[in-house]
Amino acid sequence: MRAVRYHQYGGVETLVVEEVPDPHPGPGEIRIRVAAAGVNPVDWKVRSGAVREVLPVDLPAIPGREAVGVVDEVGEGVRGVSVGDRVFGLGGVTGATAELAVLSAWAPAPAVWSDEEAAGAALAAVTAMGGLTALGPLRGRTLLVEGAAGGVGSAAVEIAAARGAAVIGTAGERNHAFLAALGAVPTTYGTGLADRLAALAPHGVDLVLDTAASGSLADLVAIAGDPARVVTVADHANAGRLGVRVANAENDPALLAAAAELGRQGRYTPRVERTYPLDRIADAHAYAERGHTRGKIVVRV
Repeated sequence: MRAVRYHQYGGVETLVVEEVPDPHPGPGEIRIRVAAAGVNPVDWKVRSGAVREVLPVDLPAIPGREAVGVVDEVGEGVRGVSVGDRVFGLGGVTGATAELAVLSAWAPAPAVWSDEEAAGAALAAVTAMGGLTALGPLRGRTLLVEGAAGGVGSAAVEIAAARGAAVIGTAGERNHAFLAALGAVPTTYGTGLADRLAALAPHGVDLVLDTAASGSLADLVAIAGDPARVVTVADHANAGRLGVRVANAENDPALLAAAAELGRQGRYTPRVERTYPLDRIADAHAYAERGHTRGKIVVRV
């Protein structure tokens, strides 16, 4: 099969497209013929070696954790899915940006989602839903999402609104119309946020989900009034010091199925900012590294 690989840690220049052996699913896994794969911050952080102490990989490695495609091989003990089914889901830390990928968690992809949308759904959805679940019931609550325009943030906005929350989202001004379309009241992040929120939510903010790790976590705790009302999916460095819970992405098929059901109901649509062909994987990673994305970056395979 054709796949993207890097043979050493480093910059985007390490990414090459080459022929590699086909993978095969183990017990409890499936293999898909990939239509498209998502590009996430973890991909370039792993590739660069920045997180090698906590997420080491065997080199050469295929980047990518999420993909959508048609099932073409089923591992031992797998039930409820058949060859030919269109699914989206998650594999390991690496392995998805290839013609064939092995998934350990998956769900049927809603017909209303394009391949690009489904490719960008899995990691953002499980991360957002994990963080929202940790915050507890949302209906009737005012939720602040810090970093609301990114892949996880935009998913959190739409899913929280579907669960009955009044959502305020922070982003740069160029993304305010985007947030409003998702169902959030937009505001800018940074200095003066507490004052802006006092005007937007005079009764206060009940809950906060941090998806940005922008150094604002202490301010977000002050805004919420209690670290127990704040969850971060990004700022591991400061969470322990401040007593804030961390919600890590998990390969949870129940969360994927819940996201897919919202998709079928028209209440959650994964947002894709840019799509690249496989041969331009270096450009996709370079754009992702610059940050400030609006939704997800996807590679068509």
